[in-house]
Formats: sequence, structure tokens, C-alpha cells
Amino acid sequence: MPSRARRGSPRRRHPNLSPANRQTESKQMHPILIDFGFIELPTYGVLLAAAFLLALWLMGKLARREGIEADHVSNLWVTMLLAGLIGAKLTLYLVEWRMYWANPASFLTTWRSAGVYYGGFVAAAVTAALYLRRHHMPLGKVSDLVAPALALGQSVGRWGCMAAGCCFGKPATVPWAVTFTDPRAHQITGVPLHQALHPTQAYLSLNALLLCGVLLLLLRAKRAWHFPDGMVFWAYVLLYGATRFVLEFYRNDPRGQIGPLSTSQFLGLTGVAVASVAITVLARRRRSTL
Repeated sequence: MPSRARRGSPRRRHPNLSPANRQTESKQMHPILIDFGFIELPTYGVLLAAAFLLALWLMGKLARREGIEADHVSNLWVTMLLAGLIGAKLTLYLVEWRMYWANPASFLTTWRSAGVYYGGFVAAAVTAALYLRRHHMPLGKVSDLVAPALALGQSVGRWGCMAAGCCFGKPATVPWAVTFTDPRAHQITGVPLHQALHPTQAYLSLNALLLCGVLLLLLRAKRAWHFPDGMVFWAYVLLYGATRFVLEFYRNDPRGQIGPLSTSQFLGLTGVAVASVAITVLARRRRSTL
């Protein structure tokens, strides 16, 4: 997390820093939250756990309003988490298979990142649909509750990316640029050290937080305007895909390419297209029932 140098202590300068980089050198990230010597507590893992718990809290609160049992919500969220982590890691393995082929042990770590978000999202969505069907729960209604909780969890989890150094941005001269200095972050994620970068992790976090707010407003509007179940979920897919496509232009980490687009940009556009069709179909159904 960002920290500032202590007052009265000389600030160490790196010989290759430009004046713009030196202005941001004090904003350092710490991939290790606590080092006990015999065991280390990674900041990424702590924030990932916090994101899960906060999202579970919000989803539980929303579910109670809809009369859905808390046990079902907890079980569903844990199931989605496990499926999402596996799906995200498998997708990361596919898009960066050369690196993992050279170092298979790194596949099991969560240092670099939990994986590719879209891979985890698809795996979690499919698993959730199967879970809801098995327990005879309304798919559309529950998915509408999942959407804002998922966005809130993303907002917190992205600060874990910031601490670890993954998902780093392009070189920048903006006043809010960040500088990474921990050699372990560079070794594991490849993030450049002593260079001012766009804080893309913060951009993604703020974007997710704003999406959470919009989705909560849509949930309220759903009751007043009688939106069909599933509309809020597909709004999340559309808005996230569109905003993620734009934010990807500021990233500079290796993450796979499909033609001129990054993997996430391609999947984001795919999500926008699918969500647009789904929203259109739901809107027509709503008009036909009025």
C-alpha cells in the first residue's frame, strides 16, 4: 500500500530516476504485509480474503431483503470463489503458458495474481447456475444480487494487485503515478522498479466501486420500474466489459493478445455483445407483459 518516507530521514535516490519518477518514489508498494521470518503473510492474500468477506456481507444483506436463506448465500459464494480461483488460474495458464512451462511451480502461487478475471468469472457463473438449479433457486433474481457484491469484492481485491505489483500500468508522469521498489515484486510479476507508472490497479478498483454503486441503484429501480430478473446482472457484464476495455489501454503487464487486443479487451467486447443481446431480450419480455 502507498507509504511515505519518514520525516527527517534522507530519501534514497535511484540513479536512473527521472525528475518525474523522483516525485513519486515515496509511493511504494509492499507485497509482504508481515514477515515472521519462518513464514510470510502476503498483502495480496489478505486483501483477497477481505474482498471475499465484504462481498459475502453485501450479498447476504441484499439476499435477506429478498427472503433468501443466509445458508444458501454463504454456500453459493464459497462455491463461486473456489470455481472462480480455479478458472482464473487455468485461464492465466493458457494465455501465458510459455512462462508456466518454464516454471511450473509458479502456477500454484497467488503472488503474481489470482489469475485472469474473466476466466474466473465464467467458471464462477457456470458453477453458480448449476448450484442454483440444483437447489431450485431463482437464477435471475440471485444473479442480480451477486452483481453488486462481485463489484464490491473487485474494488477491494484490486488493492491486493497494487500491493503485489501485478496488473501494472504504463510509464506515466501524472502526479498520482506509483513507483514499485521491492525486488520480490519485480521477480514475480515483472513490474518495473524505480519507474513512475499509471496506477491501473487503483483505476480498476475505483471503476469497480462506481459499478457497485450503479448496480445498487439499479436494484432499487428494479422494484420501482419492474425490471425483469437478470437485468442488473447483465448490466454489470455490459458496463464492466466496456470500462475494462478502456482501462486496458493503460496497462503494461504481459497478459496475452488476441490480434491487436489484449485477452481482457477481447473478452470484454464479447461480454458487451452478449449482454446487449440479453438486455434486449429481457426488455422485450418486459414490454410484452405490461
